[in-house]
Amino acid sequence: MLRILVATDCHLGYLEKDEIRRFDSFDTFEEICSLAIINKVDFILLGGDLFHENKPSISTLVKSMEIIRSYCLNDHQVQFQVVSDQAACLQNRFGRVNFEDPNFNIGLPVFTVHGTHDGPAGVDGLSAIAILSACNFVNYFGKVDPGSSDVGQISVCPVFIKKGETSVALYGLGNIRDEKLSRMLQTHHKLQWMKADSEDDWFNLFIFHQKRRKGSSTNGINEQLLPSFLDLVIWGHEHECLIDHQEVSGKDFHIIQPGSSVATSLSNAEAKPKNVVLLEIKGRQYRQTNIPLKSVRPFQYAEVQLKDQLGVELNNEAALYEHLDNIVSNLIDKTAISGSEPKLPLVRVKVDYSGFSTITPQRIGQKYVGKVANPNDIILFSRSAQQNRTREHTGGSEECEPNELDQQSIEELIAESNLILDKNDLDSALHDFVNKDENMAFHSCLDKNIDAAKKKLMLATKDLKAEEDIVLQLDQCMQERMNEDPLLSKGGSEIMPCSQSLPTNALSAFQELKCSSNEEQDTHELDELIKTSDKEYSQQASQKRPAPVDGGSQSSRRKTDLSSFYRTAPSKNNDDGGKKGKAPADMEP
Repeated sequence: MLRILVATDCHLGYLEKDEIRRFDSFDTFEEICSLAIINKVDFILLGGDLFHENKPSISTLVKSMEIIRSYCLNDHQVQFQVVSDQAACLQNRFGRVNFEDPNFNIGLPVFTVHGTHDGPAGVDGLSAIAILSACNFVNYFGKVDPGSSDVGQISVCPVFIKKGETSVALYGLGNIRDEKLSRMLQTHHKLQWMKADSEDDWFNLFIFHQKRRKGSSTNGINEQLLPSFLDLVIWGHEHECLIDHQEVSGKDFHIIQPGSSVATSLSNAEAKPKNVVLLEIKGRQYRQTNIPLKSVRPFQYAEVQLKDQLGVELNNEAALYEHLDNIVSNLIDKTAISGSEPKLPLVRVKVDYSGFSTITPQRIGQKYVGKVANPNDIILFSRSAQQNRTREHTGGSEECEPNELDQQSIEELIAESNLILDKNDLDSALHDFVNKDENMAFHSCLDKNIDAAKKKLMLATKDLKAEEDIVLQLDQCMQERMNEDPLLSKGGSEIMPCSQSLPTNALSAFQELKCSSNEEQDTHELDELIKTSDKEYSQQASQKRPAPVDGGSQSSRRKTDLSSFYRTAPSKNNDDGGKKGKAPADMEP
């Protein structure tokens, strides 16, 4: 029997600068690791968002490594084997699981995928989990190869695990843009699942980190799109704890949504009790045991509509203050009898004040300083009109999430802008810039597309002589990008030729490219002439010819960088040294 402890969305480092709540995520994560030792599991399985930020602070990294080292590095013998091609499914340079490294004593392995908060970013596509993987603390899997993502195909390689007569195929997939993954799941052969030779002997377990939208394929993943050969799906990213397994209509698999282990938003979904799951798998059967987390900070949530409350008069602030004060006091009393650890509770009261006057929320918060963990935001005032607009945008059943990117609006904006940049690359760059604080995201996107355009142009310009032909070739490359994108190729958006849509200095840049090419050819002929002359004439010619500043040949200074298209040409007659009209060398897009 294979025993697995499953947890998702630990968000290590959340509110690390808050004096009261800074250690909440670490306390709960340490409890999770201790539960794994108590229940003698074979390994811990994490469903993404282990860290709250893509670039966690040094303090967060140190605390995380200390916890993993305390519970996972020991002399206990690992009782299962990995029989698959480890280099194909694990994201590390060593190509094997950490407990098979003879230089480390790993007694409790940890397998994890990345989420939305700690996903890959930057030029090298690295995440904070990659640091733990490089230190041999965790087994990082489910990362999509950027090359396969560009061509629109993703291969999901499982980790084949065997323990006695139990065989488990562990599939993992780190977070991908919901719209892209939903489209790939609906397209045949876009998502390739590597299966075992004898499927009937393997228990297929899939863990991933995406938005969940029941019955809808927009702004999330519909569970109906997942393949039927799976036996159990662990759904990360959703913080609401739906711990009991759920059946899917028309499918043979079950879904378990453990939810987050720490409350990162004061909402009704976060107020439910937090749990982790103990899975026991034997053959093709599994047994689920829910384990409540005791170190979680108590949280009480209530919604109040003032029009339905007795004793609250219109425009009577004193009566309203007294009524809300009683509600908050009752919620605090509930946390005291809940039997939780002695931590200051979280309290949130969402008040619909339609038709009533409000009071300053801090007025109530000041009274409960030292009694609750969030005195500054206990009361949240809202109006029913805002709720109606929220329901229109979210289908009437989901709460609005203003912090998430509106992918459809972004795509339409990019489609209307008629850019030569790839839409998916620009969309991903915007996501990394906003959600992951990646300052060089747009710069990396621009460099990537410039390099791709340069390669195509350099291959094509071997047979092209006139700058007009090069412009036509660039126009053809742009047209190919438009045809590949269904949004950009809609009839409503008319595409201008490159010769009209490019900046005015683009043709001058092509002319400079042509002139530099001719200059290179003349220099080569001059070098041949110098070689055939006598030694004295050669010395005189070399003295007259200025040496390059960088020590290289003149031919190496050929200006073929297409990034010059986006720069303003410096003025020739400028008295102040060309400071006017001169753009910086590295422009932000």
